[in-house]
Amino acid sequence: MSERELRRIEVLSKIVERRMTSVAAASLLGVSVRQIQRLLKTFQADGAAALRHKARGRRSNNHIVDGVRDFVLELIREHYVDFGPTLAREKLIERHQLAVSKETLRKWMTEAGIWTSRRERKRRLHQPRGRRDCLGEMVQIDGSHHWWFENRGPKCALLVFIDDATGKLLHLRFAGSENTFDYFHAAKAYLREWGKPLAFYSDKHGIFRTTHGSEKDRTSGLTQFGRALYELNIDIICANTPQAKGRVERANQTLQDRLVKELRLRDISMIEAANAFAPEFMADFNARFGKEPRNPKNMHRPLAEHENLDGAMCRKEVRTLSQALTLRYDKVLFILDPNDTAKRLAGKKVVVCDYPDGRLEVTHEGVALPYRTFDKLRSVHRSEVVENKRLDAALDLVAQMQAGRELHRSQRGPRRTGQTNHMFGIPDGSQSNGYVKRGRKPGKKADFTKTPAIIARREQALARGLAAKVESQAVKVDLTLTDSDRHRIADVLAVLDEFPINRKAQPTTEAGF
Repeated sequence: MSERELRRIEVLSKIVERRMTSVAAASLLGVSVRQIQRLLKTFQADGAAALRHKARGRRSNNHIVDGVRDFVLELIREHYVDFGPTLAREKLIERHQLAVSKETLRKWMTEAGIWTSRRERKRRLHQPRGRRDCLGEMVQIDGSHHWWFENRGPKCALLVFIDDATGKLLHLRFAGSENTFDYFHAAKAYLREWGKPLAFYSDKHGIFRTTHGSEKDRTSGLTQFGRALYELNIDIICANTPQAKGRVERANQTLQDRLVKELRLRDISMIEAANAFAPEFMADFNARFGKEPRNPKNMHRPLAEHENLDGAMCRKEVRTLSQALTLRYDKVLFILDPNDTAKRLAGKKVVVCDYPDGRLEVTHEGVALPYRTFDKLRSVHRSEVVENKRLDAALDLVAQMQAGRELHRSQRGPRRTGQTNHMFGIPDGSQSNGYVKRGRKPGKKADFTKTPAIIARREQALARGLAAKVESQAVKVDLTLTDSDRHRIADVLAVLDEFPINRKAQPTTEAGF
């Protein structure tokens, strides 16, 4: 029974025992006296059970039949098994014309085990992991995109290298974005200063991990950065969750607070100046927050004699050399010099090494092959045209047309945000892609207007122009009175004859009126 019904039984029992009047009971229960009398009569005749609501235990008059419920659940299992109740209800109305309330559908899905409420979902646990024992045993790396210069400069990324055992910052690098070439720059600087760690610990960014590798060949499943670490005998571990690499994530939060303010106090707004300030900031950060490792042994290893750091930290792609000693890379045709070594390699595999500093080498078994290039993206180069005043207007028009043209390199090629001085710019002749407008030549500018030949030609042109002007004016005089003009004048004279005007002089006043 409900509390309301139990309350009524208590009050009616007091009336039966003559401890309360009907008027007081009606006031206490909020009903009329006549209703109290009806309830009392039912109570005395059939007992307390008669006061229960008669609809209790019965199905609602507007209930949904079981067949509809089973049909809706079958549709959800077939098409919307991972939908929430709200979205599933919208799709049932939109696609199946079945209108069911959101809460009813939530109840059905919960009873069928399709939906679990947030309270009942098990919260995923991320248990803490202890620090590694030695410096260099594992280094966590990550990129943090943030407004590091606030409103004084562009938004950029900070590449962070932090030791897991000590929590010390080992390297910081500001970059325009989180890209492979900037990671090459940062890793080279880190390895030159500290040596090789046992492992890097990163997230599953496309720079560190690929999902398109072959199961047979281990190296084919590596990214360019992963391949470079493999050549240097450095492991890379990709974390499944951000919580797993919480040390570098918490360091990013601290840096987004402290480093931003330090840059503001020093009025640093450029990436180059921020990179120059990074070592000073790291020394202060490590002195404040660094921990001593449990084991004092340094696990960083020096580079072996056979390991080439510069040769590993680059983008490498394999190409097949044609019989004409040519190959294509990023829409550029590379033509090898026809020496004896290159001729023997016709039809064989060569390696294209694209370095972060813009250098590019075509190698075979470690030997660089000389080449020249032919860019497939053809355009007009203003700097190669001999100075000619008559060509300026045409070349300006060509440059405007090329500026509106969208030229792109290969979609499979690298993004060269972190690469400098490379040959793969878009040569469309526009200023937006590096074209610099040609300036005047050094020395005193020659005055061509005072040359005798130019003066004579100018006088001849002026004479011809004056003669043409006089001739045109004479023609205009001859053509001023046409036939239509003569007819109009005749009509005006006829009107004047019909209405003569008195031309006798009228006397005027002193004011002249």
